Amino acid sequence: MPGLIELPALIISSLATTTFAANALYLGTYALAYAGLAFGAQALSSLFVKKPDVPKGEDGNYNLKQSVPSLAYVLGRVKKGSDYIFLEESGGTAYHILVIAGHRIKGFVQHYLHDEEVDTDSSGIVISPAHFNDDGDPYVSIDTRVGLDQETAYSDVIAEFPSIYTSAHRGDGLASIRLYCSTADSKKFLKIYPNQMPQHSAVLDGALLYDPRDGTQDPDNHNTWKFSRNLALMRLWHLCHPVGGKRSFSDMYMPDWVNAANVCDSTVTNRSGGVEPRYHGGLWFRAENNPVDVGRIMDQAADLVVFERPDGLVGVHAGEYVEPDIRLTADDILHLSHDTNQRQGSTVLAVRGRWTDPSNRYNTVDAAVYGDPYVGDDSERTRTIENQAVQSHNHMARLEKLAYIRANAPRVTVTAHYTGDKKKIPYRRFVRAHYPPRLSEVGIEITATPKVSLRTMTIEFSGIVVPSNLYAFLAALEEGAPGANVIPLPPSGVPLPEDFNVTILNEVVSGGSTAAYALASWTHLSNALIYEFEWQKTAGGEPAQSTNSNSGQDQVRSNYLSDGAQYRFRLRTWSNGISSDWTGYEIRTATADPTPPGVVTGAAVTGGAGQGGYSWTAPNSANYAGVRLYINTVNTFAGSTLVGTEYGPPNFADGKVITGLTAGVKYGFVVAINASGVAAAAVATGAFTVT
Repeated sequence: MPGLIELPALIISSLATTTFAANALYLGTYALAYAGLAFGAQALSSLFVKKPDVPKGEDGNYNLKQSVPSLAYVLGRVKKGSDYIFLEESGGTAYHILVIAGHRIKGFVQHYLHDEEVDTDSSGIVISPAHFNDDGDPYVSIDTRVGLDQETAYSDVIAEFPSIYTSAHRGDGLASIRLYCSTADSKKFLKIYPNQMPQHSAVLDGALLYDPRDGTQDPDNHNTWKFSRNLALMRLWHLCHPVGGKRSFSDMYMPDWVNAANVCDSTVTNRSGGVEPRYHGGLWFRAENNPVDVGRIMDQAADLVVFERPDGLVGVHAGEYVEPDIRLTADDILHLSHDTNQRQGSTVLAVRGRWTDPSNRYNTVDAAVYGDPYVGDDSERTRTIENQAVQSHNHMARLEKLAYIRANAPRVTVTAHYTGDKKKIPYRRFVRAHYPPRLSEVGIEITATPKVSLRTMTIEFSGIVVPSNLYAFLAALEEGAPGANVIPLPPSGVPLPEDFNVTILNEVVSGGSTAAYALASWTHLSNALIYEFEWQKTAGGEPAQSTNSNSGQDQVRSNYLSDGAQYRFRLRTWSNGISSDWTGYEIRTATADPTPPGVVTGAAVTGGAGQGGYSWTAPNSANYAGVRLYINTVNTFAGSTLVGTEYGPPNFADGKVITGLTAGVKYGFVVAINASGVAAAAVATGAFTVT
């Protein structure tokens, strides 16, 4: 087109870098047509190479294992996994080192192992959930680095692997995690690691961002920057970073960016009556992602329009309505086409939104629909906005309304004289037009890059007619209620036995004698569960013994127990190789013979100097084993003191002298017992005197 120099070509050529200029600024698809002016066919052909899509929130749920992963960049607060750079085992402990961001971050907010939130103590030991500990022994530890310019290598990894990991492996500028997991024995493994080897992810506050509003920050010293969730500051960072626009902060028109940051920080009221920032959010991406796509996400989330000013600096239109300072009248307009955009078959009836919900562990969720969707299959009349940088339902609802208004707004194309203040049109977002009878003092939002013809001294632009209250939003009426999130329940593990009880029973064994055993019982829960029953003497240091029930059983018995010994018993549940915790101990005494023998006869005591001579005749009971001798200062068995035990045969006249007694009138009692220590009734001897 001889004699025609259009503004898009000027903008593109002025932003030429070693890569395609659209990687620096998103200026609309019109600019692509003129890529060849600055770069030639080779640069243009690179446009057709598909780069990976910008990750959504849930795309970071898993860690990446590959030889050379593309660096990840985190803006705002997000939840994501990491990239493996080290995984080795020593002494039964696996050491993982993972990089979560290829830059310095503010810090970690919450660690996850699989879908479980974990808490750590001051040394990094995972103390919650409880299944990562067993009887006080910790199995998992987490240590972190935020990615300082000069970091510190993980000392415990150096100690275990000095030949392959040294103090030189600092990971400068890389935010990383060291995770170690100790091996559990086969019986405990699935209890401690119910999801196998822990899969780490974390909620983190990402990159420090330069804020031109803060005089203490130096654009050339990133260590003076601060963390922010302000989307305008994220876009500014992106334009001035090697993975984005590759520009410098001196190339930015800071008054525009200050205003945009202020707009993003301004507050709005949400449906619950609370206030929140207007345009805050967060996202993460990789160095291999197309910077145009990354920039477009931030631009859409904050409703920004990035452009180049006439002085060559990069400015930005904030997501707000600005009263136009340019007014076009019939004297200025050479041609105007007007489309009311009210066709019944194409009117957009509703807008759906998808956003990243922090309360749903930073997964993508659906927002309430704005408008009244068509009932049927006419999907063309419903628009969808999906933006992973949006982290508020109110934020997405406001973007839905904007999309709804713009989709149904009247369209105009204006050709006007390129003179006077009309030369400022390429650098304005809103202009006013008065062109009766079709347009009467209407605001026009420019939606495509204006085209300037220096041959005819005209400017042509397209836009939509918008109201001055374009950004007005009454949340109580317009936001709608978001859908309910599915809240993952923490794994409850194998259930504890219910109503655990132990009964001591006995049975006749070979030779006609009896032996005691313990019978454990519990309330039935499921045929899929089996139970482990453990017993151990309370004294003597014998090791614990245990036995398992069969599936579906509600009781199990022990082996034979030592007659008269005291035992402690406990129970736990097993399912698919995973056990519950033990119940508390139940204390019981083993009794092989619960039947007492007959009482003694002829019980008497003869007093003497510091002693008493007991005599009695044993009962003619087959289970008689001996007697217990008691003494008291009154003639009642209650409160008497055991002073001796004598074993002997049944139906036998027996006796025993008890020495070491104090002087005075005493009363004796003789109690027959069987081999299990089960006692018959006490027989009084009457009074005797100790001298």
